[in-house]
Amino acid sequence: MKILFVCMGNICRSPTAEGVFAKMLADIEPELDVEVDSAGTHAYHLGHEPDRRAQAAAIQRGIDLSGLRARKVASRDFEYFTHILAMDEDNLRLLHEWCPPEFRGRVRLFLDYAPEAEVRNVPDTYYGSSNGFEYVLDLVEEASRGLIEELRRQAHSA
Repeated sequence: MKILFVCMGNICRSPTAEGVFAKMLADIEPELDVEVDSAGTHAYHLGHEPDRRAQAAAIQRGIDLSGLRARKVASRDFEYFTHILAMDEDNLRLLHEWCPPEFRGRVRLFLDYAPEAEVRNVPDTYYGSSNGFEYVLDLVEEASRGLIEELRRQAHSA
């Protein structure tokens, strides 16, 4: 299984999701063979590390994002990744536009895995205050638990 988290610039939400999910997976289901990556729908920050505020919030929860670097979604990602998870409906729309029809079933909203969440979109914190990063972490942790449970079910039924 291969998971790609996608937001706009790949420096706030999607690298946060990548880091949180990878840590939770290692802590909860280390035997699952899952590859994790993140990308952006726009090339604003190619090669940059995650936003310093996202890194600071994540490190408070024991998650180090400093080794991640921003990249843009590539056409090969649609065939390679089994799950392509958008942080919001705008990025989901772009992914559906770019995705070859045979792979559209792989593309969905990340918060679909957090049905109890009050929102469907992980909010973009880039222009917001630092407390928004905590909220994003809460949402990402909730959706990560749901995704891990789904992957666990898929692995056991295979």
